Amino acid sequence: MHVNVVLNKTTSKDYSVIIDPLEKRVFDTKVMIVTNTTVAALHLSSLQTRIEAKELHTLILPDGEMYKNFESLNLILNACFEHRLDRKSILIAFGGGVIGDMTGFAASIYQRGIDFIQIPTTLLAQVDASVGGKTGINNDYGKNLIGSFWQPRAVYCDSAFLKTLPKREFAAGVAEIIKMAVTFDKAFFEWLESHDLFDEDNLKMAIHKSISIKADVVSQDETEQGIRAVLNYGHTFAHVIENQTHYTTYLHGEAVAIGIMMANALAQKLGLLSHEEMLRIQALLEHYALPTHYNIDDLETFYDAFFLDKKSANDTITFILAKGIGGHVMRNNIPKETVLEALKDLHA
Repeated sequence: MHVNVVLNKTTSKDYSVIIDPLEKRVFDTKVMIVTNTTVAALHLSSLQTRIEAKELHTLILPDGEMYKNFESLNLILNACFEHRLDRKSILIAFGGGVIGDMTGFAASIYQRGIDFIQIPTTLLAQVDASVGGKTGINNDYGKNLIGSFWQPRAVYCDSAFLKTLPKREFAAGVAEIIKMAVTFDKAFFEWLESHDLFDEDNLKMAIHKSISIKADVVSQDETEQGIRAVLNYGHTFAHVIENQTHYTTYLHGEAVAIGIMMANALAQKLGLLSHEEMLRIQALLEHYALPTHYNIDDLETFYDAFFLDKKSANDTITFILAKGIGGHVMRNNIPKETVLEALKDLHA
């Protein structure tokens, strides 16, 4: 089972997302695996037996969103220099979204760009972060504000890696699946309401469907000039939450779940989403024990943080909102008072 990501830019090559057990891969160049302490302890030895290369090196980084920074990026680049990787060498991102984003960013700037491969080990990374070429790191001002678009050479999604996921990590990935269903595919959302993703066959179907949706969107808009921004549904709010809690309280998908509810409260206030639809989305999120509430200490501070988001321009914020279940709309003309009232209503 695979999904093709077809790109229109002459500088990017098409690639496939393979959703099957990972087979042995042979490379005639130097390869460096970048992973973290958690994934290394669970799966690194298994991966190393399936990679044959001219030289095979490994870099193990600390695990956690708080390490998605310049220091970790520099460790990757230094390892590339120490092992004398050249422009034909390949980096393998072996982990979740943090490892994938940092490794991809390092690949994009090392010697002006080398190939990298994504082997995502979390559900969130398999259905979202590993596909589409967004790479980057966080800084004090926000999430993923420093980065580049750099497409992987291939993506290998092996569901065997998901069997060791903690419940919270699994649920965090489900949030991204729900995100895509709400904004792009009503029938898929209804399918999710009646099919439990703890079932392995159902999960594989959901992974394939989610990747297919994202691949179609990325094929239309690789560098997020239009429709690809819809994939950030819930993220404008989520990034503020993550930054305010210093990336230590919530997993990314958990913050996205809360952000979805905040976006839905705004959509309901604007008449784009019914109360019943909002409750259905909330029920599906909560079925997987995802958080749906966040206490905002200061609404003004929370609102001002939106302007550090990548989707802000000319002192306006573009909000990605659900238009019913299965539809979407981008709005950049919403009065501040309306946004604050929606947030107040949600947490009243």
